[in-house]
Amino acid sequence: MKGGTAHRAYSVVVFVILASLDNVAIGLVPPLYGSIGDSLGVGEGHIALATTIMFLISAIAAIGFAYAGDRTDRKPVLILGTAIWVAGTAWSGLAESYSSFLLAQVVASFGLGAVASVSFAVVSDLISPKRRGLVMSFWGLSQGVGTLAGTMVGGLLGHTDWREPFLITAGVGVVAGLAYLFTYNVPRGDSQPELAGVDYDERIHSRDLPVILRRRTNIWLIFQGATAQIALGSLVWLPVLFRARAEDQGYSAGTAVLVGSVFATLFQAGGALSILGGLAGDRLQRRTPRGRALVASVGVLAAVPFYVVLFFVPMTIDVPDGAGSGAVIKAVLSDVFTEPSVGLCLATAVFALMLTSANSPNWFALIADVNPPEHRGTVYSLGNLVNGFGRAGGNAMVAVVFRGLAGAFPPPLNYAVGLAGFQFFWLPTGVMFWLASRTVAKDMADTHAALLAAATGSDHGPDGDVGGDTAVGVEGLAREQDPSPGR
Repeated sequence: MKGGTAHRAYSVVVFVILASLDNVAIGLVPPLYGSIGDSLGVGEGHIALATTIMFLISAIAAIGFAYAGDRTDRKPVLILGTAIWVAGTAWSGLAESYSSFLLAQVVASFGLGAVASVSFAVVSDLISPKRRGLVMSFWGLSQGVGTLAGTMVGGLLGHTDWREPFLITAGVGVVAGLAYLFTYNVPRGDSQPELAGVDYDERIHSRDLPVILRRRTNIWLIFQGATAQIALGSLVWLPVLFRARAEDQGYSAGTAVLVGSVFATLFQAGGALSILGGLAGDRLQRRTPRGRALVASVGVLAAVPFYVVLFFVPMTIDVPDGAGSGAVIKAVLSDVFTEPSVGLCLATAVFALMLTSANSPNWFALIADVNPPEHRGTVYSLGNLVNGFGRAGGNAMVAVVFRGLAGAFPPPLNYAVGLAGFQFFWLPTGVMFWLASRTVAKDMADTHAALLAAATGSDHGPDGDVGGDTAVGVEGLAREQDPSPGR
């Protein structure tokens, strides 16, 4: 039934798949830097530049798409964005020159900007406040899984022909886009308890930007990504680190690419535990409105020493050189249990990524907590813009650092030293989440009061200046129950 439980569940699944696919498209390139560069007659740095540009353009384009989604019907915006990134990804796989490949990546990144920002606003309207952390953990997990899948698909399908992963991903994007046509067109504010039974059709206006920025929590949520994404941006070089380790142990280039992709995928599996971070945020949020921000802060700060250890634990690789993809994957999985160094590295990586993954679902949920429905896509896109610059900066800076360190530390040690150093950017991220925890109670109460005012027909709707409202009843707001079963 249209808008029923099954239709909503189907819609959430499709949105999660779309969110993962855009990260698949981004994750395809790093494990294939060398292969694409050799084919197009350029160095790895030129292909890495394409990834950096992709991060930036996607983040910038997201602002325009998010504003359009908050202002108009969101479904056509998402369909247009999906069509653009699918076309750009297919073009990337058909490119015969570096300039053509670079332009194709620009087109793809422009379309990718629509998917995450507009989908986020839609999903936030599909889920109740009580379950935001849990559902947003699946949302964030889908993006992490997408990145891992891109790394895996790029390495496994692209080690003999780098074009194949791009064409396959574009084909899957077409199927997902068609599935999206049948999703539920979610009304704004559909899951908000304050708006139960209310025909809510507020839209964002250009004058709302000062209102958004007066919510102090938004400032910390937007800018924490500048440093968090520098650290995360550096991790796209994990396949290169493990490839270099394999080459240092005497493996051929083709096998080393496979080893790098498989190990990088395994070592980032801890991101799947973001569900625990989302559950912890939901649970603590029922006790205090600071709950989600505190869970994110403690997680990212505690992860730093584990990351530093991870890159320096020696690892012995034992795989059949020159064998096919299946044999190499089987050997790598066997190494986890038969080679203590590999098992120790994997355990350290999973625990570190489990801690930092508490960031993602709680960040998503906090944006929904402190902003009315018509502002969420735009706030997310502003945060995503900062994230994009941070991630691009991390990706670009790591390449420079690797080259600088190569004189003192031969590969793969230069990669290990560089990656370990970049994980200290998590420290200011943790501090900003702690600062957000100090302002979130007032901002939640102000937004709650504004939505109630809109629901009762007050002149002071969500677009008004509610910055001076007293943050009363916020502990009760943090513990609010689910709305009616149909919402």
